[in-house]
Amino acid sequence: MVSSNRTATQLMIIARPNQSASWHANLLVLLALSIPVLGVAIVFAVLGAWLILPFAGLELLALGAALYHVQRKQQCRHVITLSNESVRIDKGDNAPRRSWRLARHSAGLTITAEEHPWEGPRLLVHDRNESVTLGEFLNREDSLKLIDLLAGEIRVRAHGARTLLEF
Repeated sequence: MVSSNRTATQLMIIARPNQSASWHANLLVLLALSIPVLGVAIVFAVLGAWLILPFAGLELLALGAALYHVQRKQQCRHVITLSNESVRIDKGDNAPRRSWRLARHSAGLTITAEEHPWEGPRLLVHDRNESVTLGEFLNREDSLKLIDLLAGEIRVRAHGARTLLEF
């Protein structure tokens, strides 16, 4: 998902992964699956096959860990702040973990075409000293929306076999 907020002095763009379910919804799914799994495991334990209980617990623990891991990955954010002097890029989840500040007058956007029609183009914001990849987690539509927002603000330099430049 890509959203933007423009003020008189800056443009802030926030890119984040699509999130199909909240953590609360994932917990409800885990609970809904736990009831029949534990119910069957308890029945087998009562019938003498008690060894199934630890495996049912491990199965639910693995599912809960996988849901938690996916939820944490969906919390990442790329915040691009464009002011008159600089392009600031912050990457992180709840707080910025990495930050870059590029000179606005020398900043450029490189767009590399996608390898598969379902993927989005790869985006790279750079200046003379460093470069930062943006929106690796975005789908095609969101990548194109991010390109539209950035192309209106910084110069575009594109390369690749099939570069999409429809501005």
